[in-house]
Amino acid sequence: MVLYYALGGGLGHLTRATRVLEALGYRDRAVLLSASDYARDPRVTDGLPVVHVPAALGRDPAAFRRWLVDLLGALAPDRLLVDSFPGGILGELCGMELPPAEHVARRLRWPVYAQRLDGPLPRYEVTRVLEQLEQRHAQRLGLCSERLAQLDLRPPDCAGGEPLLDRPHWLVVHSGPDAEVVALARRAATRLREASSSATVLVLCPQAPSWLPPGAEWRDVYPAAPFFGHAEKLVSAAGFNVMSETRAVRDRHDFVPYFRALDDQHARASANCV
Repeated sequence: MVLYYALGGGLGHLTRATRVLEALGYRDRAVLLSASDYARDPRVTDGLPVVHVPAALGRDPAAFRRWLVDLLGALAPDRLLVDSFPGGILGELCGMELPPAEHVARRLRWPVYAQRLDGPLPRYEVTRVLEQLEQRHAQRLGLCSERLAQLDLRPPDCAGGEPLLDRPHWLVVHSGPDAEVVALARRAATRLREASSSATVLVLCPQAPSWLPPGAEWRDVYPAAPFFGHAEKLVSAAGFNVMSETRAVRDRHDFVPYFRALDDQHARASANCV
């Protein structure tokens, strides 16, 4: 059994998990470990079993570490895949001896994340690098990994689904928070007016936004990637998954980086503007 350590409250870790497991050929024997409410949505987990982290653990690294030691003993996974945070999201993996483990690395605000580490990073057989890392980040992973290897995730079919609307439309794609969804929808409406376009703004996000531009529509659609190719324009944030999934339609992708405590959307956006 392969246990995928997808800690983080958002949708991104789970979306990436299913793509990574598929790319590595681990999907048929994988179990997800998650603290996200999205892990209760079968569309997101795509049929994979899930171990839910108890909410009572809160942000207590010591309690989390004790719980995790018991869990690993009970599950006895053959392999552990640790997503994004090599020392765990709270630093809970520091100093731990893991089962055979791989790390899945994407861009972090490394100086900020490093403050959470209170001991040595665990050892990894390999770190799978998904995008260019900040230099200090890459150096630290080189010290705790037997090797670093690039992992290119297969891009999704951006026209694999029937169009969501039978008329010209722009897609706004974001999983939240609400204020950012509203800001992206407003941005799309403004750009439409500037272009004198009669296309419809269609917002794809899990919860209905608190405000939409006049004439705009909302849908709870997951996954969104199969509908990208049918849109005249895409408007989104600059998270890892959406930037990876929209490579084939970058010429019509308008992306806005948002501040995150650990994810470096601004560096990712800059890299994709080159």
